[in-house]
Amino acid sequence: MHILKTEIGEHTAIVRTESEAIVAALNQMFEKCRADAESVLTADLVVDAELGYGEPSPDYAVTITTEGSTIIYNRLDYRIETDASYRTANIVAYNELSLKHAFMNLYCAYIVHIGWGLMIHSSCVIEDGQAYLFAGQSGAGKSTVAKLSAPRPLLSDEASLVKITPDGILVYDSPFRSELMSMYEGRICRLGGIHLLIQSSQVERKQIRSSEGIMHLLDKVFFWAHDAKETSKVLGMLREMVVTVPVYELHFQKNNTFWEKIS
Repeated sequence: MHILKTEIGEHTAIVRTESEAIVAALNQMFEKCRADAESVLTADLVVDAELGYGEPSPDYAVTITTEGSTIIYNRLDYRIETDASYRTANIVAYNELSLKHAFMNLYCAYIVHIGWGLMIHSSCVIEDGQAYLFAGQSGAGKSTVAKLSAPRPLLSDEASLVKITPDGILVYDSPFRSELMSMYEGRICRLGGIHLLIQSSQVERKQIRSSEGIMHLLDKVFFWAHDAKETSKVLGMLREMVVTVPVYELHFQKNNTFWEKIS
């Protein structure tokens, strides 16, 4: 049995597994991953994980059911069984990518449940001491913007970890990467702007109302609704985020001139 400890955002996760492939995948995903058998009782999340489940999922559709106090997330290529606090879970997955998606599902459910924050489908770049979020669905240009922003520090290229606090909105370095790996130095940065990406022949940045921002961002949050209270938490945190931080439509070309509109 391998016992690994890592950090995601502000939280400590313990992963127990018999699989060498999972150990290798976690060591790639979480660069601070290390063996630790002493921290199970104090960890925020404890996960038992194995491979060999299911089949490839063409549409990533997730179904959610409950059995007593256990919440079950089913996708063709993974299954999560978690207690109602999201602190103790079992994951079985088809392969390493499925495992990553299952961890993202569990962690985003956990941070919503405790009211810590949100995981948003976006890239996030640091410029002049502030973080800037670039949100959109697959194909909108998140990874393109991240690549074009080099050599600026990158907090995420597909899934941003956003903490909602009364004193401001913070973004944490995300281990959940698509293409561009993190140095994983634990960077934290205050969020200075949210950009909704629109590929265009023109470069333009236009601020929109916070109410519009919520509508555009709602389907960018990694969250699978199964409980009205949890959905209400998502809406409340989104509302606080867009009231605190300006939201823009960013029309951009596939070059770095969009930074002239931001900086």
